[in-house]
Amino acid sequence: MNNLDTHNQRIAKMTFSSVYPLYLAKVEKKGRSKEELNQVIEWLTGFNNQKQQELITEKATFETFFGQASINPNAHLITGVICGYRIEEIENKLTQQVRYLDKLVDELAKGRKMEKILRNQ
Repeated sequence: MNNLDTHNQRIAKMTFSSVYPLYLAKVEKKGRSKEELNQVIEWLTGFNNQKQQELITEKATFETFFGQASINPNAHLITGVICGYRIEEIENKLTQQVRYLDKLVDELAKGRKMEKILRNQ
């Protein structure tokens, strides 16, 4: 097994509940709100606030989280580099979806306008 496989498996086993508080702290530290974070997550996954809370409570892994998600058809418009990887070149679908979410949270924390974060064609 190569390092990329190990990396992808580690991401798949991470729980959304362990990462969500980190996302929240990151955006709140930069003056953005929990509601805005939840709006970004809902845009990407289709999960409303109640469903997000359920997934946090049941400690869903990213594999389960994104397995149940309805990924926004415009998600392919999320491009750029996150964690040293160009998002559009990531071959593993789950890892790419997690990086989509990371990128949206970064953009929110950096003060990007919501209209630009929630990409429309």
